Amino acid sequence: MGMFDTIRSSYDLGPGFWNKELQTKDLDSIMATYWIDPVGHFFQIDYSGTADFEIHPVMGWKVVPNGNHGKVRPTLFTGEIEVYPSKWDAKYAPFPRMKIKFIDGVLQ
Repeated sequence: MGMFDTIRSSYDLGPGFWNKELQTKDLDSIMATYWIDPVGHFFQIDYSGTADFEIHPVMGWKVVPNGNHGKVRPTLFTGEIEVYPSKWDAKYAPFPRMKIKFIDGVLQ
């Protein structure tokens, strides 16, 4: 299975890929989250510092949102990545994969 990165796409990549959560192992593979905006620009979403850990007497560690918001940064990635849907429920169709190419953070 391994680690992967998540890409949320608002850009129409075609059937089975539009407005879906996608996964790839071709980026950093550190469970990072990315977003492709409706015009094809590539952004990284950083959620660090948005939650605190508290010790709960019965359940152990507990994650509590602290009210901070994440940061969205443009990514100037250049290269080709293979993406596939996080969930695919169509048992009758083969699991789709697609290669997408970016130059300086813009989908080509």
